[in-house]
Amino acid sequence: MNLTPQDYQVLTPYILLTVWACILLLVDLFIPKDRKGLTAMLAALGLALTLGFILSQIGIERVGFSGMVVLDGFSTFVNALLLVSGLLGIALAYGYVKRMGIERGEYYTLLLFSITGMMLMAQAADLIVIFIALELLSIPLYILAAFARPKVESEEAGMKYFLLGAFATGFVVYGTALVFGATGSTELSAIVAYASDGTPGLLLTIGAALILVGFGFKVAAVPFHMWTPDVYQGAPTAVTAFMSSGAKIAGFAALLRVFATAFPYIAADMTDVLWALAALTMIVGNFVAISQTDIKRMLAYSSIAHAGYILMAFVPYGNPDVRDVSIAAGLFYLVSYAVTNFGAWGVVIALEKNEGRGLAIADYAGLGKKYPALAAAMTVFMLSLIGLPPTIGLVGKFYLFRAVIAGGFTWLAIIGVLTSLVSAYYYLRVVVTMYMNDGEPETERETWLGLTTGATALVTVLLSFTPQVLFAWASEAVLKLF
Repeated sequence: MNLTPQDYQVLTPYILLTVWACILLLVDLFIPKDRKGLTAMLAALGLALTLGFILSQIGIERVGFSGMVVLDGFSTFVNALLLVSGLLGIALAYGYVKRMGIERGEYYTLLLFSITGMMLMAQAADLIVIFIALELLSIPLYILAAFARPKVESEEAGMKYFLLGAFATGFVVYGTALVFGATGSTELSAIVAYASDGTPGLLLTIGAALILVGFGFKVAAVPFHMWTPDVYQGAPTAVTAFMSSGAKIAGFAALLRVFATAFPYIAADMTDVLWALAALTMIVGNFVAISQTDIKRMLAYSSIAHAGYILMAFVPYGNPDVRDVSIAAGLFYLVSYAVTNFGAWGVVIALEKNEGRGLAIADYAGLGKKYPALAAAMTVFMLSLIGLPPTIGLVGKFYLFRAVIAGGFTWLAIIGVLTSLVSAYYYLRVVVTMYMNDGEPETERETWLGLTTGATALVTVLLSFTPQVLFAWASEAVLKLF
């Protein structure tokens, strides 16, 4: 392979962040243990510089490394979202890791390495590259989930995530092998060329289904969700906050890239499967969340339910008339969910105490009277997760349901609406507890935590009034996928 400057230009943001993470790993050795906040600042600086470079590439399209990676509007959109998620993840973790006694510099380095894997997944145009990216984003998350050692719950979360993650990766590898056997290539462009004659074959369809299973684990879709509540509850809350958004964004980005680019001709074979996955994920996630009394487990099942809503965007992807709008709606919903989710986890972190205290929903009693600003922010996040005004969650669900109905899947949209009504019960239960029950909650007053929570609450409301710009960017991002 003769590498050219264009090859490196395609992966410049990825290379920049990888080199920064490697240097940070060495620099951290010389930073005193009581000043690891400097490591966090350096990690945030690396993400900010990479984000600036990403934004400078808007409108540029390149193909690199013999078609194995691409730079296009889709990868730019997703990578920008991932880098912002990384900055929010660092802001939430800055005071939390110190308070919980787990402040170690490698936390931020592992976070950066995981983000590099997520970025590579968004740019991958080859199934082998997708597999490498999947491992690169996953392995640091396995370690971060167990970062609160010797806490048994954290170590158990890391082990569960690792074992089930390795098992799910096997599905991706086996599916890739079957796709290669059917088409003779792992490049997405070659796969779609093979299947373009309208007879993709059984082997290709089975391979695509196995890849869907592997990614279903990453995005916590039912029935591949069993790890989610235990891992979310046992992992450090700052890790859970990043994992619930970052890993989901990367997983859905890969799904969008693979199924929109390589498998549009087997859409007829996959439509019923995707329909069932989306419906089942929404139903199970929302109904099981009702019985949860721990806020982390409740938000875990909430994350599962929202994976179902995002999966709705995949169902009409075989219809050329609506697939652009449908997938753009999925991207828009990823943004709305990420912003809202980070804010909600910020409130959880503010109330969490050592030894797992402050994580019961009952511990939120009296928050509205004692800390009205924090309670107001949590109310905004709960309303957005339901899909009520004036929040971006309402706009996101509107775009999703409109695309699904336009694709002819009215019953799936009805299931989405009904499960949203079910979700109102457990989300509003938090609001009722904060304002209607008496209690004396104590919160941690940390500058970056407060700024992050306030900023995400503000963005959640303001974006609902001007969603057109973001949706237009998302729509432009998907134009070159097909």
